[in-house]
Amino acid sequence: MPFRFSLFVVSLQCICFVSSCVYTCPDKPVFTPSSLEVKYGDPAFATCVPCQSGCDESRANLEASGYKEKNGSTIKWKVSSLTEWKSDPICYYTDHNGTQCCSTLKVTLYQMPTNVSISVLNHSGPMLEKSRYNLVCEVRDVAPAENLVVTFYRGHTELGQEQFSRPTSRKPETGSFSLSFNATKEDDGAQFSCGAKLELGPEGPQRPLVVRSQSLTATVHYGPELQNEVNQISIYEGETLHLNCSSAGNPPPSYTWILPFNDSSPASSVLTFKSANFKHEGQYNCTVSNSVMAVSVIFEVDVQVNFLPYIIAAAVVLAAVVLTIVAAKIYCCYKHKYMRDYNLKDVFRLRRHPSQGPY
Repeated sequence: MPFRFSLFVVSLQCICFVSSCVYTCPDKPVFTPSSLEVKYGDPAFATCVPCQSGCDESRANLEASGYKEKNGSTIKWKVSSLTEWKSDPICYYTDHNGTQCCSTLKVTLYQMPTNVSISVLNHSGPMLEKSRYNLVCEVRDVAPAENLVVTFYRGHTELGQEQFSRPTSRKPETGSFSLSFNATKEDDGAQFSCGAKLELGPEGPQRPLVVRSQSLTATVHYGPELQNEVNQISIYEGETLHLNCSSAGNPPPSYTWILPFNDSSPASSVLTFKSANFKHEGQYNCTVSNSVMAVSVIFEVDVQVNFLPYIIAAAVVLAAVVLTIVAAKIYCCYKHKYMRDYNLKDVFRLRRHPSQGPY
């Protein structure tokens, strides 16, 4: 019995080998499911009905590695661990004209990348603002490569997508994908990464198959920026003079001042004089510099005489004089009204008795 079964398999294989398959038969074999997406090493299962209108079941078979079982008009195929990269089963039957009608089950055997990494092409260390760089994402041992989509990220923002531009096979492949960008100061401290995603059909896994690289933190060097080259400042004598030429930069910039009077140049970004006078009038030059570039800003300071204190003092003196005059006038009026008919003789005259007569 085993001997006759072996002869039966060989004869079917010979038929398939000698005859050529026809895939356009009206009544062609039907696989369920119509396609398979299987992870490397996982089991696989499918069934085939060779024909729908009662063909000769003895002349129908399924050619594939693995376990096959014929049950009436249905042929079952099962593999406990699928590891063959090209393993599309062929279900067929031979009609009365000797035509071999075939259908192939498309089996996609996939493998997630063993490693995904990101780097900057031909560069190490800090980047320079306004310079162009290439991010490179290397994806190792992924299959099938034709289904691979590589996405570049800045934080959670997608920058672009790449795919294999060359022909690929079903076996695992390694590829490098690049994306160009111009570095800006906003990229300083940003985290770049890439993700390798296998986009399979509806029979594949429901959750996305994505492997992300570790993040690459960018350091971008950029020079200081100042808004105005010349600033006109006018203050009154005695007011506070405040000059500020602060600017962001990476590396942090240093500050140098040239003053209109002989004094030591401060190293800070801010100058403050609490009570300005005519000594502080003139041109102040602030230079901001780091390893990228140096920029300068000029402050033209004009100190004006503040007449307000003098006006206030004069108003106070005038008010005092007016008040003194008013007070004197009131006193004079009072004295004139109440004391003009009053003297000592009237006092003594009022005290004598009337019978005494005049003095």
